[in-house]
Formats: sequence, C-alpha cells, structure tokens
Amino acid sequence: MIKTTVLTALASICVIATANAKAKAQPASGPWQQADSIVNAIKKTSFPDRVYNIADFGAKAVVPKRRLALAHDAINLAIVTCSQEGGGTVVIPDSTYITGPITMLSNVNLHLSDGAVLKFSTEPNLYFPAVLTRWEGLDCYNTHPLIYAYGCTNIAITGKGMLDAQATNDNWWAMCGAEHFGWSDGKVSQRNGSRDKLLQWGEKQTPVYLRQFTVTDGMRPQFVNLYRCTQVLIEDITLESSPFWVIHPLFCNDLIVRRVKVNNHGPNGDGCDPESCNRVLIEGCTFNTGDDCIAIKSGRNTDGRKWDTPSQNIVVRDCHFADGHGGVVIGSEISGGYRNLFVENCTMDSPNLDRVIRIKTSSCRGGTIENIYVRNVEVGQCREAVLRINLDYEHNEACNRGNNPVVRNVNLENVNCKKSRFGIYLIGLEDECNLYDVNVTNCRWTNVEKGRHNLRGKYRGIRQTDVSLNGEKSPAIPDVL
Repeated sequence: MIKTTVLTALASICVIATANAKAKAQPASGPWQQADSIVNAIKKTSFPDRVYNIADFGAKAVVPKRRLALAHDAINLAIVTCSQEGGGTVVIPDSTYITGPITMLSNVNLHLSDGAVLKFSTEPNLYFPAVLTRWEGLDCYNTHPLIYAYGCTNIAITGKGMLDAQATNDNWWAMCGAEHFGWSDGKVSQRNGSRDKLLQWGEKQTPVYLRQFTVTDGMRPQFVNLYRCTQVLIEDITLESSPFWVIHPLFCNDLIVRRVKVNNHGPNGDGCDPESCNRVLIEGCTFNTGDDCIAIKSGRNTDGRKWDTPSQNIVVRDCHFADGHGGVVIGSEISGGYRNLFVENCTMDSPNLDRVIRIKTSSCRGGTIENIYVRNVEVGQCREAVLRINLDYEHNEACNRGNNPVVRNVNLENVNCKKSRFGIYLIGLEDECNLYDVNVTNCRWTNVEKGRHNLRGKYRGIRQTDVSLNGEKSPAIPDVL
C-alpha cells in the first residue's frame, strides 16, 4: 500500500534525524524546566484488565464479494458496555471493518490490533443528527465527527492499526467548494453559504443552540473530535484521509498524542489542532498534511473572546514534519490567546512544507500569544520561511475589528535550515507595535533564496545572536515603531 510505505519511510527518517537532534539536546534549565514540569503534571490514563472484542457484539469484518455490514452499532455497544461495567479495552481485531460514527465514553481504551483497519463510510447521512462542536473556532451543532467524545474522563485510542476516513475528491473533500478538490456546480458545499452563515452567527453572537447545520450544508466533520475531555491518550495509530481536521481536542486537559502517524492531503487537513487545551504532550509523531501539521487554537473572534480560554502548556518533541502549510503553528483561530509552547528535538523536510514555526492572527482575533520556546530543530528545506509571524492574517476577513493581538517572547535556538526563501518573515500591525521580544540564537540558514529577512509593519526587540544567512552574519534588525 503506497500510503503506508510513505509513512513508514517518513517514520524511519524521523527516527534517524531525531537521534541526531537529541545528540545536541541541552539539559533542562531556565524556561525548559517548565516543559518537564508540564509533562510530569499530565494525568495519565489507566484502564482495568477487562477486554471487549467487537466481534462478540456483532461486528462483521469485510469479506470479499459479500454485502458490506456497517460495524458502528456493534462498536458503540461494546463501548457503552465497557464504560458501564467500570471500563477496560474495546478491541478491534485483525481485520478490516466498515463503520459509521463512533462515540467514546469514559474509562474506555479503543484499541486497534496491529492488523486492524477501520474504514469510515463516506455517506454523510450516517453522521447526523448534529452534535455540539466547533468548526474553525466557532461554536455550532455540526456533522458528527467520525470519532467523538463529550465530557469524558480517562479515554484512549491506541494500537498500531489504521483509521481510514476514505475522504477523496469524490466525497467529503468536494464539499470544501474548490474545483481542484472535486467540487462542481450543483454539489453540496460549504461555499453555498453555510460557512459564511457560521461566520455571521459568530459575529452577531447568535445563540449556539440556533447554530444548527444539516447534511445539505456540506460542513465537513473532524476525524477525531474530543470535547471537554480530560486524561486522554492517542497512541501508535495511523490516520488517513480525513474529511477535515484530523485530531481536534477541544477544551481538553491532560492529553498525550504519541507515535501517531497522520497522512492527510485534503482541504483544511490539519494534523493535530489542540484548541483551548491545557497540559498537552505531542511526541514521536509523523505529520504529512495538506494544511498545518500542528495548529494550536483557542477560538475565533467573538466566540473565542467570550470563552476566554487560552491554549497553554503544550510540549512538542521528537516529531517529524513533511508536507504542510506550517510545521508547528499557532492560530489563526486564537482569540482566547496562547502561552507556554515548548518545541524541541524535531525534524522537518519537504519542498511542500511552507514554514517551520508560524504564528498567525489579526485584529479580528485579539488575544495575547507569548512564551514560545523552540530549540534543536533540523530542517532539510521549507518553501517560505523558518519563522513567520503575521499579525494581519486574512486581511479582508469580514469581522468586528479593533481587537489588536499581541505576540511576544518568541525564542528560537539551534534551529537550522538548509533551504528556504526567507529566514524570518514578520508582518506587524500598521497602527500599533504589538510584536516584540523575538530572540533567535545559534541558527544556520543556508540556501536562503532571497538572502535576507522579510519585515513589514511595526515591531521591536527582534534580536539575533550568532545567526548566519548563507554563511554570513545576519544583519541586525532595527526597531520599527
């Protein structure tokens, strides 16, 4: 299978390159002691020894030339039984199953055996009635995510099997409304007004219970959406071809995403999007996506400011990033703010990776983004910039403006890149200096196409120490006030 081969190769690259990065690893000191404290404070999952095999609940594996039987009723019954009996492990055995939506419950570990494959039906009607979620940072009732949980404690999705959403241009992806993803006149699509309607609901503060979508709105579901959950583990699984964002924890605490492989080149195909989450560890993962690999969020515009719940205390380490709009990204739905990000010992490399570290926000969003620490990252190549910070993202967005964001205390150390267009790419505000205290230390950037940085708007305190561009000392960046 070509996709699996690609992921295996990427994982091998990750292991080798991460080993090289670890050789440069520095001891925990200063702010990096906080990273260790975050990881140690995460409450871990634990499950009783009870095992519930979905085959015992009526799940039928795919048999060639026989009528396909959907397995989600059996899977959900096994999950309900497991949770009601005090918890344990629901096992997907070594076979291929076709399923509809799955709903997780407390104290359940959904475990995919090594040879297990769960293929999700692409029939939209199966994923209704709608459930409470967020879509691009806005509260609403939308299509049931392929795997969903609400208000659960102590849950896990584990095992070396595969979750395949089967999204293509012939089904989910066309609903984004782009012709290159299969859309054409007459097809159900968010471009027919549903996305714009949600944006206006947010701006006007329409009550959430009235923000109801139906199958005809074409608002694609997330692959895994965990809403207001705590003590969560997602480990070892492979996720393929999502309709929309792949892993979307929302208002979650104490989350570990470990050794997960994401391969998803669909529209809005973000790999992992913690939104308004606290105490998160993402480690040993491989991301190969058509959008941001990791994108940290905290709500969009008025909805995000209303809840005022920042994402915070997130550690990313020992991961490999291939294709994507950005490797580790904050925004753009970040109105609740963000603080305390630690990224270390990672590798990135692809002509289709646009940026290494990216922060995107605007005067629609507001909020403060602060305390960003990145060290020991080796980059083969990226398309645009090693560090991009943009305080004027989506300049033409229709919104209530005047909510100027603040970005401060951003630190890169020993982040090396062998090919890019720019080194640093900054876009500050034109009317206020809200981008400041950016420290770049001990970095080597070679084959920088433009041989320089790209800087616009107002900013101050952009400091470089021992930074070289194409073998020469990078020139000082004066304040623009």
